[in-house]
Amino acid sequence: MGVILYDIPRPDFKRDQRTCVGPARYVRSQHRSPKEGGFVPMGYAVKKAYWRLSKRPRCEYLGRKRLPLPPGPPGHWLFGNAPPPPYAYQYYADLTEKYGPVVSLRYGKRIICIVGRYQAATDILIKHSGETMDRPRLIAAFEILSGGLRVVLTPAGDRIKRALHAFLAKDVAENYKPMQTRNAMTYVWDCFTRPEEHMDHSKRYAASIVISLTYGKTTPTSYSDSEVQNINRVARHFGAALRPGAHFVDTYPFLKCIPGYLKHLYRYHEEELVFFHEMIAGVKAKLSRGEASEAFVAYLLKEQQNLRVSDNELAYLAGAMFAAGSDTTASALSVVTMAAALHPEAQARVQAQLDKVAGRDRAPTFEDEDMLPEVTAFFMETARWRPQFASGFAHRATKDIIWVSSEAQTSTKDYVIPAGAEVIGAHWAIARDPDVYPDPERFDPQRWLDEDGQLRKDMRYFRFGFGRRVCVGEHLADNSVFINTALMLWAFNITEDPARPIDPDALTDEANVFPQPYAANFTPRVDRLEELLRRDDE
Repeated sequence: MGVILYDIPRPDFKRDQRTCVGPARYVRSQHRSPKEGGFVPMGYAVKKAYWRLSKRPRCEYLGRKRLPLPPGPPGHWLFGNAPPPPYAYQYYADLTEKYGPVVSLRYGKRIICIVGRYQAATDILIKHSGETMDRPRLIAAFEILSGGLRVVLTPAGDRIKRALHAFLAKDVAENYKPMQTRNAMTYVWDCFTRPEEHMDHSKRYAASIVISLTYGKTTPTSYSDSEVQNINRVARHFGAALRPGAHFVDTYPFLKCIPGYLKHLYRYHEEELVFFHEMIAGVKAKLSRGEASEAFVAYLLKEQQNLRVSDNELAYLAGAMFAAGSDTTASALSVVTMAAALHPEAQARVQAQLDKVAGRDRAPTFEDEDMLPEVTAFFMETARWRPQFASGFAHRATKDIIWVSSEAQTSTKDYVIPAGAEVIGAHWAIARDPDVYPDPERFDPQRWLDEDGQLRKDMRYFRFGFGRRVCVGEHLADNSVFINTALMLWAFNITEDPARPIDPDALTDEANVFPQPYAANFTPRVDRLEELLRRDDE
């Protein structure tokens, strides 16, 4: 009987000779009699076949030209590289410093390409956005926790994304500004009355926006409300499951078949699905009474047949997407407060412009935005300095991508990112690209402004993702962070508590990075703060 040998990954003795893994091939020994010398012992067959495979180019591109993977650390010949350690975003940044703008890793059969520099991200994830808009298979976060329903992880071209674009487009997001302003004023007042809970207040604000837009709830909320607690719990579970290297099942899918494996993720899925359906039930009851609703869920229910989505898909489309948006906004607001406390000189520049434009007799509004570039520069720098999705979201290459590395001004080298490889735009590493952001560890909002003090048109940062997978809620999120930054720095001098110094490097190890809990002082710089907030809220 012939022996069938499956393709075996090459050793990593010399990383610069590693090439991409092509499709699995079969090697069959001929069925010959012992007299013909055809009896091949199993061990010899394996050894010979492995030797032949290791000597053969395993990625052929542009005819028979052999191109290597981008450089990266050596790994085990069979298992590849070790899983990323805690705080993977810092690990990716260290790899970028050592190996270059694009780094390749191998976990079992998975090829991971880490993109850690701005120009490389443009060349690969922007110029090849059509070939990198897909998502890889994520068993823990997508198939188990999300039941295959979370839109942010769905494969490219999914029909239900049209609904999100229709509801979160830039012109539509203008309609949400009054509601965002009201909730931002509540956030300011909460920080004044209970400053020790300021991080909870940011989560309350973000969850309130989500609940209002998604489910039409207009009554005030508090951090202790069950809806706020549940939305934050959903976001926390998702962030933990999505953390790089969190679950071996993404590398070794057979683990999914083990009874009881990751049972907590199955339980979380059932819990969040029940919660999403409970939230939708309230909107259905309102519509059944003939009451009008502009909530996102009301739109989905009316268009459910046209969108061709099931009840569970509809529940996840509404709940999971906006839960993720709530988490990122809350994180962004906590970073703004931390940056203000640690950098009083940058805070003072923003406050000087706020005093010039709005004065201290009224609160700043969205109508002042064009006259407040210092506010925008401040929150854009916070997003670069401590990015929310520090490790980045994984894309999947649907075709071979040739990347030309300019290792020096006089030489280039071609590498291949093979079809099926995972491509991660590592936000933390990109945000520390010294060619784009000089002295990247320094918090400097002025890098976003030109000589005239206006926002630079040539400066940008991929804080909402890349190519065709950019977060559809970017306009809503930017509006939230702008109005909260303006109001908080107008209302307070935010300072560090001398008794409890802030560690800016103390961050959570999740997909969406938060500062670890920290203390800050909020000293009013505006007389009659409550009166002004109430007046401008009317």
